Amino acid sequence: MKRKLLIVLALSTFLCIGCSFGKKENIIDKFNSKIGDIKDYKLDGTLTISNNEDTYSYDVSVAHKEKDDYRVSLINKSNGHEQIILKSNNEVYVITPALNKSFKFQSNWPMNNSQIYILSSILNDVNKDEEKETTEIDDGYIITSKVNYPNNIGLVKQKIYVDKDANLKKIEVVNDNGLVEMTMTFDKLEASPKFEDDFFSLDSIIKNIDTESKKDEESGLLDNIIYPLYVPTGTVLKDEEKVSKENGERVILTFDGEKPFLLVEETANVEKNFSIVPIFGEPSFLNDTVGAITNNSLSWTSGGIDYYLVSDVMGTTELIEIANSISTIPIMK
Repeated sequence: MKRKLLIVLALSTFLCIGCSFGKKENIIDKFNSKIGDIKDYKLDGTLTISNNEDTYSYDVSVAHKEKDDYRVSLINKSNGHEQIILKSNNEVYVITPALNKSFKFQSNWPMNNSQIYILSSILNDVNKDEEKETTEIDDGYIITSKVNYPNNIGLVKQKIYVDKDANLKKIEVVNDNGLVEMTMTFDKLEASPKFEDDFFSLDSIIKNIDTESKKDEESGLLDNIIYPLYVPTGTVLKDEEKVSKENGERVILTFDGEKPFLLVEETANVEKNFSIVPIFGEPSFLNDTVGAITNNSLSWTSGGIDYYLVSDVMGTTELIEIANSISTIPIMK
């Protein structure tokens, strides 16, 4: 009798474990089916970026049309500034309406690396990871997979929060110390929406930019030099030079030592006519803006200041670390 009872208990335990395992495997299949079947979509949410004790938040709107058209609006919640990443006809632009300007990239964005707010990118990361894990929680599941951020190799995994029906709720991207650096909360996802014929057209975006309302964005003088909080060990500020330009000022900071680099800051100005600036590199997300990154340089605009950072010896991860340590609030040397 005792033996029969033990067998029954063992079978019950085995069945429960198998049932739980089946649920976890099934949720990945459901997530694959639900997200993979969406061809055209619009989604809205909030992106939060954490950098040490600082937090930056964005209102994010993403529109995707089957094949390769994307339009992503990123509005900085602290200052209301908007940037738009547009991919249309295999051309990629990062548009800054406040400056009446756009950078044009030769890029295969968004498929060149992980993107926390692009559905196909999220799904690709899950499916490529043979070691992905699924954890059941009270209101759903967490799917954990590796990510690919070549410009920031410290970001290693994404935690995808879904409900019992595999609906996407939230994603956290964690670093190699297990700390959350990015969080995307999904508020609304609409499949097969109707788009205006020119919705993914650069011209339509340009027409909607009100240059008159952007005049207050124009800056004059650099009242204070802004120094990075992070400088590589064995590297020091060797020289600084301030020069006048036609509309404002330019500061050139030269750092020397084990990892030398050059940092240029200059006042940003609103273009009278919308300008498109061709640029090498890839769009790169920093704390409070989208910049352009190459193998040895990084350029971006923040707080009415254009920045250009270049080094012959540092990689992209360290360039981003320096850039993210630069605050628009002046820091004393």
